[in-house]
Amino acid sequence: MTNREIVLDTETTGLSPLTGDRVVEIGCVELINHIPTGRHFHVYLNPERSMPEEAFRVHGLSNEFLANKPKFAAEADRFLDFIEDSTLVIHNAPFDMGFLDAELERSGRKRLKNPVIDTVMLARTVHPGARVSLDALCKHYGIDTSKRTLHGALLDSEILADVYLELIGGRQVGLALVAETHIEAGITIEIAPARQRPAPLPSRLTQAELAAHASLVGTLGADALWQSYRDPAA
Repeated sequence: MTNREIVLDTETTGLSPLTGDRVVEIGCVELINHIPTGRHFHVYLNPERSMPEEAFRVHGLSNEFLANKPKFAAEADRFLDFIEDSTLVIHNAPFDMGFLDAELERSGRKRLKNPVIDTVMLARTVHPGARVSLDALCKHYGIDTSKRTLHGALLDSEILADVYLELIGGRQVGLALVAETHIEAGITIEIAPARQRPAPLPSRLTQAELAAHASLVGTLGADALWQSYRDPAA
């Protein structure tokens, strides 16, 4: 069964859509069965208002840069087509979801109904009492953030994808022992588990080596764990 998740981040003009703040950047990264596929969605948006200095210092997106960018309404359908009904993975989800829902309603569309995983809440469960900012989690897991001089929605989504995979058990979660999924050029290939031998290969140990091992085990005492593995016929 294919599990599709979208790691998502936004940049905005401020802290609350209720006071007129708007989304200025959306970045999304696709995961299939917890494996990044390389597919992403990214757009800068004209917020139709001026950029406060406090927000500019966070993400560096100026009024001049955003002036010729599309408005949210023009990109809304492309955004919705990309995320579909997939689970959204977001750091501090109420913030981003509140802004996205406000933008969707402003453009005459319905609020998002996607399942959401809030990695802040997940991190608090995995690391109770620890700091759970994205920077703190990156430091904890040794994730490179050297390119992150300013906040950026796409880069932060890529970094969050790495953090999320660590929070749910590391990158090994995508390497199932019973089957493996490869994503190549958008094609999902299911690889069947390796077949087991009907009978084990014969031992390559010589009789002299077996006798030496049995002699050593005999010196360990009757309660030694190795006694359980001795061949009664040896």
